[in-house]
Amino acid sequence: MNLVLTIGAFVIGFILVMISIPSIIRVAHAKHLFEPFNARKVHTKIVPPMGGVAIFIGFTISSIIATDGISFDALKYIIASVIIMFFIGLKDDLMDISARKKLMVQIFAAVILITLGNVRFTNLHGVLGANEIGFGVSLVLSIFAMVVIINAFNLIDGIDGLASGLAILAAGAFGSWFYIAGHPQFAILSFALVGSLVGFFIYNVFGHRNKLFMGDTGSLIIGLVISALVVKFNEFNIDKTVPYAISAAPAVSFAIIIVPLIDTLRVMTIRISNKKSPFSADNNHIHHRLLKLLTSHFKVTLIIITANAFIIAFAMMLNYLSLNINLQFILVFLLGVGISFIPSIVLKIKSTEKIKASNPIKQYS
Repeated sequence: MNLVLTIGAFVIGFILVMISIPSIIRVAHAKHLFEPFNARKVHTKIVPPMGGVAIFIGFTISSIIATDGISFDALKYIIASVIIMFFIGLKDDLMDISARKKLMVQIFAAVILITLGNVRFTNLHGVLGANEIGFGVSLVLSIFAMVVIINAFNLIDGIDGLASGLAILAAGAFGSWFYIAGHPQFAILSFALVGSLVGFFIYNVFGHRNKLFMGDTGSLIIGLVISALVVKFNEFNIDKTVPYAISAAPAVSFAIIIVPLIDTLRVMTIRISNKKSPFSADNNHIHHRLLKLLTSHFKVTLIIITANAFIIAFAMMLNYLSLNINLQFILVFLLGVGISFIPSIVLKIKSTEKIKASNPIKQYS
């Protein structure tokens, strides 16, 4: 029965998104609901950023329908937080709001999840030598983690299919573990998101007349839901004696969402080193670098998702070897950082070769 409900969540979310997007696009064109165009954009035409509306419809309805009859106390608070993200994201897509206001709303949504939904970290699994933590530390750490993850997915949304593709990978990985480990509620939640995102991915990547972006509405919802899945994945793995327990859950969950996190850390570090605001816009994201090497958004997206999947496999191997959890964290982090700089290194080498080719050394006899 749980398998049927999990598959049902995927199918319902997928169908709802596929059905709703054409109507959303017609409304967006009729009402001129377009994302402001600027030189930073990597697209050459104006596309409505209303995909988040479809993702919201698909995810919320499929989650509610598929979990009907199952005890799932946290669901109402997750949906409530998603609704908050939906409205603040929609307002930002249509009107633009300050980063400070968005941050305050994100914190408010996180507090609802943590205090009412009890979706919070209570144990650090030995990271930095810490295990069980008090409510105060739990509250601060959980808010920080959720806000970071929400904004990481918001910032990685720069080319077709990237944010949705990475979220499909993450939700699919978490959802698969939730299912085999006996947590059907969160398996259903995960695959409701996967199904909705697969529907959006098709229009976003392969759409022509019906192409649209997810906008802040979509990326904020994705970040919030993924952050909840990260927390519950770690919480369900506190007891290492249960079947399918992941002994190094923090390191593995970090690997699952590493690309948005590392990319955010990387670009902010570059901005600060250049004496700019860490929140200023630029073209230093991993996908911007790869686009200078490859012109296809789809190819760049596939490369980044494949790299993320490789890091997940690496983290699972380390977990299987039962290495110290802090060492696992460090190794996963270093691998992620190393991979993130590959495009910049290749670009630098190509630039150096181009300069040498245009300025040949004169030969003297």
